[in-house]
Amino acid sequence: MQIQTPDWVKHAVFYQIFPDRFARSQRSRSSFLNNSNLEAWDAIPTIQGYKGGDLWGVLESLDYIQDLGVNAIYFTPIFQSASNHRYHTHDYYQVDPMLGGNQALRELLDAAHNRNMKVVLDGVFNHSSRGFFFFHDVLENGSNSPWVNWFKIENWPLAPYDGNLPANYVSWAGIRSLPTFNHDHPDVKEYIMKIAEYWLEFGIDGWRLDVPYEIKTSGFWQEFRQRVKSINPHGYIVGEVWSDAREWLDGTQFDGVLNYLFNQAVLAFVVGDRIVLEEVEYNSYYPYPALDAAEYATKIQSLLELYPWEIQLTQLNLLGSHDTSRLITIADGDQTSVELCNLLLFTFPGAPSIYYGDEVGLPGGKDPDCRRVFPPESNWNQSILNIHKQLISLRNNYPALRIGNYQILYAAATVYIFARTLENQELIIAVNVGTESITVNIDCSDLQNRPNQVLFGNGDISWKCDHLCLTIPSRSGLILH
Repeated sequence: MQIQTPDWVKHAVFYQIFPDRFARSQRSRSSFLNNSNLEAWDAIPTIQGYKGGDLWGVLESLDYIQDLGVNAIYFTPIFQSASNHRYHTHDYYQVDPMLGGNQALRELLDAAHNRNMKVVLDGVFNHSSRGFFFFHDVLENGSNSPWVNWFKIENWPLAPYDGNLPANYVSWAGIRSLPTFNHDHPDVKEYIMKIAEYWLEFGIDGWRLDVPYEIKTSGFWQEFRQRVKSINPHGYIVGEVWSDAREWLDGTQFDGVLNYLFNQAVLAFVVGDRIVLEEVEYNSYYPYPALDAAEYATKIQSLLELYPWEIQLTQLNLLGSHDTSRLITIADGDQTSVELCNLLLFTFPGAPSIYYGDEVGLPGGKDPDCRRVFPPESNWNQSILNIHKQLISLRNNYPALRIGNYQILYAAATVYIFARTLENQELIIAVNVGTESITVNIDCSDLQNRPNQVLFGNGDISWKCDHLCLTIPSRSGLILH
């Protein structure tokens, strides 16, 4: 079977937005939201507090996002929900009124598409919420509810709020506010498929699927793909899978997953012993122990062999998300680590994703601290921002960095060097994570050219026949063309 993935994803740079925290607009606020009980915008976020960010605010920020070089946005959930993160869905057909409702999404989609930017939404299809109408009916009417078989009811009575009593229904991770759907029920399956179709017809460009591995119903994700692709053959389907995802990346289900395996390897290599362990010891997340260059090369090579190349090119690569502590906090404030991690991110096959604020050095610990508001310009780290802009520009200007072959040239001690090649376009990327300058000689006989133009970073380079002599300063990296 020939695997097909959306071509645009191979050329995309994503920006992940947590809507409540990115930007708050005064535009078109409904009268009943004018005096809502919001936390101070710049206060440390809490588990249940709202900041009032909305889609109008994102619309007003499109110039900034596009100026980064970004051409795709992934939103964490936007549908009506009784939680600031909106993973507790009340109504899958209504954008939350606090975010501006369906009208705000309509205008945002149109504006994004006019700029050739794509928009991917978060599909929370494993579970709903206590306030979801169908589950609420079960709470009111018990075994008489028409929707009783939509959920996994184990006994009566149900106890959705009292933790001292058995819940008597299955919920995600045992969290009572998140009742799990019974996906074996044909009506549930059809309901979810129709939601996916509805928003694709509305104009979104794909779905990021929340905890899709929890849905065990045979054929579910195969049918989901067929129905998504029948409406938009270029619609992107990306699953939240933190581990080996071969089970879902066979070409019949997802186009890619959130590439936490790449994330973990990069942090373990670049940040290494600087990692603040309490910021990462949770969530099946292992960017530790530290890796040397050879160990990193082994992990990267095995990762590149894990999935078909067509799938590799549409993986969603990331250094952080709303589920992890912020990169700069994990790295104990070490800015050089942040810059080197991004050098590896933007030169790797697959679509790089920036978690809003990371590009200006926004710190943050575990949830909810990793969901701070986007800072005012006076608090931006301009150096980190410029590094992001440089690397995104290079990726956008050199197709080899997006779809070119990936070849490891050298990996020893603290130095890792690889090539991205596409026809006669060849780039060499070198990283030295060590605290001392190092000179290495690399056999480049497999390359047609002798790249000697420094596009990024600095170092001393000289060629002798097919061997490149490269001196890389401590804690730095460079790109040669």
